[in-house]
Amino acid sequence: MVLPGRETMGFCGAPGVRHEPAAQVVSEREEKMRSIRTSAAAALGFLAMAGAAFAQSLPIIGEPKPGGIAFQPAGTGLAREVHDLDHLVLIVITAITIFVTALLIWIVIRYNQRANPKPATFTHNSPLEIAWTIVPILILVVVGANSLPVLFRQMEIPETQLTVKVTGSQWYWNYDYPDAGVNFDSYLIGEGLVMTPEVEDQLVAAGYTKQEFLLATDTAMVVPVNTNIKVQITGADVIHAWMVPGLGMQHSAVPGRLGEMWFNADKEGIYFGQCTNICGKNHAYMPITVKVVSQPVYDAWLKEAQAGNYALAQNSATRAVTVASAN
Repeated sequence: MVLPGRETMGFCGAPGVRHEPAAQVVSEREEKMRSIRTSAAAALGFLAMAGAAFAQSLPIIGEPKPGGIAFQPAGTGLAREVHDLDHLVLIVITAITIFVTALLIWIVIRYNQRANPKPATFTHNSPLEIAWTIVPILILVVVGANSLPVLFRQMEIPETQLTVKVTGSQWYWNYDYPDAGVNFDSYLIGEGLVMTPEVEDQLVAAGYTKQEFLLATDTAMVVPVNTNIKVQITGADVIHAWMVPGLGMQHSAVPGRLGEMWFNADKEGIYFGQCTNICGKNHAYMPITVKVVSQPVYDAWLKEAQAGNYALAQNSATRAVTVASAN
């Protein structure tokens, strides 16, 4: 039996190692294992966050829903202002509709031939005429006071940190990052326009499900969150229209003309859009995909895109961000 804390004699009478108490050894071993598990969990968590910008890790925010009648969730301040303006106008027209309907019902009941056999002979009512002139003016003033600031904020482009030129073609989109030297095309996933096992495999490989068929593209316009983005719009052949409802963006893509708009997305996620001008037989099959990601992930994607990897698989994004953070 070896006494705790005492030196033992090794072979040939040489001093041996000091034996620590068994409970203490077990305790230290458990402590090391806990430390390893904690470090591994932290590393996995970091990798998960780093790769969250692409494919299945990014939440899909701007997506049409079957039977949906409301707006898609707003991902920008401009979109929220448009939603608020729409709600205000809806309240106004609802009140007008209710008032006019009630007035018509009251007139039918009060002034029909049976209830009012002897009609009045007057032809004018000055207070009433003044009221039905002034009240509509006041309504228009209220609507205009709320709509014009929204319009001005959309049209007055602030100082931007990133410019992306979007060109519509029959029937795909081209995205150009002139300051970074990145240029690529974006096509619908599923060239046959029919859901097949092969197309579903392509969607899954890109991080989507078959529910995103006819919405998802092989590459996407990737932008950082909380950044002013200038979008320049033009057409290569006929008039197209670049529309992303979740971002509150819509602009015609006219050949020979360069339009501009801007947005600042405050929610990371995937936003889908579509061409909204009838531009030919495949007009319905040139969707738009915009991925809003964190700044580190965007920087990683940009490096990969400059090397020709525009789609940037999730594991590539994770590796690039991890290396960048380590440095």
